[in-house]
Amino acid sequence: MTDWASKTEQEILHQALNLAPGQGWTRPMVLACGTACGLSGPETELLLPHGPSDLAALMSRRHDALALKTLPDPASLKIRERIRAAVLARIEVAALDGPAVRRWAGWLALPTHLPLAFSLVWESADKIWRWAGDTATDENHYSKRAILAGILISAVSLRFSAGAQATERFVEDRIENVMTFEKWKAGIRPSDLTAKLATSLGRLRYGRG
Repeated sequence: MTDWASKTEQEILHQALNLAPGQGWTRPMVLACGTACGLSGPETELLLPHGPSDLAALMSRRHDALALKTLPDPASLKIRERIRAAVLARIEVAALDGPAVRRWAGWLALPTHLPLAFSLVWESADKIWRWAGDTATDENHYSKRAILAGILISAVSLRFSAGAQATERFVEDRIENVMTFEKWKAGIRPSDLTAKLATSLGRLRYGRG
């Protein structure tokens, strides 16, 4: 049952990558994806009870997994190189699904959906740090992820508005900030990241810098 559910979720997500650009990130779009996979409306709702929210999380986690699969053995890289490689890989995977990602971003930018957006970008940052070998469990654990989450969402937005080269320069410039997070952590507040997240998602939705 678990294997069937996971497989069917991915099939619905595949349909969403095609339908979302035209239909938006909505519950009717989710139901249409289920229909395309041979499911009835109730079956789709049973599998994805939170509709667009569940699908939004599935896409973010798919992109996380695909990005990590492209990365080399972290032991062969310095910590700066690990973070740079992982961030750029995560951005490029998202860019491959550009039209769907823009609709996803527009939906997440709505005030009622920002907690989910915050949770997903934090999860992505956490996976990158864990892949890079971070084992911090004190306040540094949260500071590192807060900084990287802010960089991730800004960089994804920039990738859509300015292209890969500008994004790579942006990430390069910010790696030093990640490595010197001790200087930053005293000034980091959750509200700062939430504000940056809302702004970047809005820009990503419309492809603006």
